[in-house]
Amino acid sequence: MAIGNGVTRVSWSDALQAQGFDAASAAVREEVDLALEQLKQRRVEALVDPEDVTATRIATWAGLQREGVMRGAVDRAGETGDRVVFARLHTDAPVSKSRGFRAILNSFLPRKRAIAQMLVRDEQGRVLLCNLTYKQDWDLPGGVVEVNESPRVAVSREVEEELALDIDAGSLLLTDWLPPWSGWDDAVCLVFDGGRHDAGLADRIVPQAREIRSARFCTVAEVHQLCADFTARRIDSALAAVDGPAPSYSESGRPV
Repeated sequence: MAIGNGVTRVSWSDALQAQGFDAASAAVREEVDLALEQLKQRRVEALVDPEDVTATRIATWAGLQREGVMRGAVDRAGETGDRVVFARLHTDAPVSKSRGFRAILNSFLPRKRAIAQMLVRDEQGRVLLCNLTYKQDWDLPGGVVEVNESPRVAVSREVEEELALDIDAGSLLLTDWLPPWSGWDDAVCLVFDGGRHDAGLADRIVPQAREIRSARFCTVAEVHQLCADFTARRIDSALAAVDGPAPSYSESGRPV
C-alpha cells in the first residue's frame, strides 16, 4: 500500500504466514525489493502486532529494521492498537550483506539505559548530594549516558553542566543494576570516584536551575534521611568500595 512521498507499507495475510516462516519471509522480502528497486520507493515499512512473534520474525528476516512502537496505530484491517514499526530504506544494505545483517541485529537486540554518577567527598568523608527539581529525594550528581557516549566522559559532563564543577572521573567504584520501577524500565548505574576535596568546593557550585535546586556535602546519616532507600544503599556500597581491591556489583544498592 503506497502512503505517498516515496513510502510504501507492506502487510501479509494469515494464509501466507501459515505457509511457514521461510516461505513467508522470502515472499515479503521480494515485495520489499520490488518496492525499493523497481518502484523506486525510498522507504518500505510494516506495522506488526507486538504479540505476534511469527510476524515479527518475518519482518526481521525480510530485511526490515525495527524502529520502535507506534502507540494506538490503525492497521490495514482497521484495528487499533500498538504496533511495532519495521522499515527498510533504499540506502540500507541488504540483509544478505554483513553490514545489513549487523544493522538488523542492532535494531532489535535489547538496549539497557545507562546512568553515570560521581561519588564526591570532602575531607570529613561527607558525600556531595544534589537536591533535584524533578523529585523530592536527593541523589548523587550525574545523569543518563547519551547514545555512543563513554560513561566516564558522561559523568564529568553532567557534573560540569549541573554544578559548574570540573572534576575528572576516577576509578569505577560500583555497578548497580536498577530493576524496573515506577514506569521506568531497568537500567545500570555506574558510580565513579570523584575523589576528596576541601569543603569549599560546595561554595563554588553554580546549580543548573532547571534540574538542581541546591547541592551540599552530607553525612552518611543525612544521606539516609534525604535519599530514597535504594539510593542510600547505592551510596553505602560505593563508599565501601572506595578502598576495595576491585569495583563492586550491587542490585538496587544491595551487594550481590
